[in-house]
Amino acid sequence: MPDGRARIRAVYPGSFDPFTPGHANVVNRARRIFDEVVVLVAVNSSKHPRLGEEDRAAAVRATLPADWTSVTVAAWSGLTSTYCRRHDIGVIIRGVRNTTDLWAEYQLAAMNQSLGVPTVFLPAQPELAAVSSTVVRTMKGMT
Repeated sequence: MPDGRARIRAVYPGSFDPFTPGHANVVNRARRIFDEVVVLVAVNSSKHPRLGEEDRAAAVRATLPADWTSVTVAAWSGLTSTYCRRHDIGVIIRGVRNTTDLWAEYQLAAMNQSLGVPTVFLPAQPELAAVSSTVVRTMKGMT
């Protein structure tokens, strides 16, 4: 970079089934902090998404504004820390909505830190804290 500062690349992993306004808000805030953000559509063995990761990645890409040029989307089925090492990404971003999220995310962050990748937590905006992918799926099923 012209100012001599190293570029900081971050990854925002999740199942994104579906990608919610809260997810978009986290990405928007993260892109203002980091030079590049990769939205990593991941496989979570404890979840059973309606679509495969490539289709979910395409859906996320379709929702992101075209002028968010520092944001890319990728599908991945391994550990997030492995993706980070392979793609020279220095930090993991996690959004947290409440203390339950924070505790679960803290445990993952500790594991990822031990694997050499720190985590940055971004708290949910208050008006978006109650919106989860599960709630969005439930609401879509009711319409």
